[in-house]
Amino acid sequence: MQHGKYRFIVGFLAVPLGLYALFVIWPFIQSIYYSFTDWTGLSPEFKMVGFDNYSRMLDDDIFWKSLQHSVMFALLVPLVTLSLALFFSFMINVGGRRRRGGPAITGVRGSGFYKIVYFFPQVLSIAIVALLFQFAYNPDSGAVNSLLRGIGLDSVQPLWLGDPDIALWCVMAVLVWSTVGFFVVLFSAGMASIPAELYEAALLDGANRATTFFKVTLPLLWDTVQSGWVYMGILALGAESFAVVQIMTTGPGGPDYSTTVMVLYVYQKAFRDGQAAYATTIGVALLVVTLAFAAVVMRLGRRERLEY
Repeated sequence: MQHGKYRFIVGFLAVPLGLYALFVIWPFIQSIYYSFTDWTGLSPEFKMVGFDNYSRMLDDDIFWKSLQHSVMFALLVPLVTLSLALFFSFMINVGGRRRRGGPAITGVRGSGFYKIVYFFPQVLSIAIVALLFQFAYNPDSGAVNSLLRGIGLDSVQPLWLGDPDIALWCVMAVLVWSTVGFFVVLFSAGMASIPAELYEAALLDGANRATTFFKVTLPLLWDTVQSGWVYMGILALGAESFAVVQIMTTGPGGPDYSTTVMVLYVYQKAFRDGQAAYATTIGVALLVVTLAFAAVVMRLGRRERLEY
């Protein structure tokens, strides 16, 4: 069985690793290289400028604003999304009342229907979600202000996306709404695999639902939660935040750069301003932030694996 084992493994891994190196690793190397040039993105001619782009980035106020907003996305969006998903999943799978002759631990009635409802936003494209909420946030004819007027709160008519103080929060709320359903289904699948005997033993020991969640459910789901935190953070730093900010906000990134995130700033510098080299410099900074975020989450979330 050992004869030719390594040739067999190399034969299967050579093509995927080659494709990964070509389409993932090599573009990263190219971006780092171009960050030391004055390339415009259009001309084939450019020259090396050393660390000039990095010095410019450190003196760029808009870059620091976008970094602050991206960090807020990476910290707050996963925290709120995963917290809501854990709560909904626990209520769906463990929060039901005990039925006569049934098990002590059961989910709510119609739990399958609730999972479909929660997962529905995940079926929609993030572009469609952003457009729908852009209309909903319209201060004159949007659904949100119309609802406030309908319940007698005519004096409370925020500009929403037009207000620099709350525009970023509005965008983050959309990202939470569109992704929480995926994690509800993911955590529900994990909770369904936890033996009911563990919950019943906790109830016999006098544990309430909150204690059961923090002492039984969360520790046994921790690996899934940790992976979800990294995945959600990468989404919040990358494509998802770019899509909602690009589509929903004025500018985009406004008003007054109050919603500009790093990935949007990279796009604007590269394709709007023709400063591809400077854009790749900001992209390198975004890569460092993403790797640092993943490393911190994996390090702080490390704990002994529990088996059942």
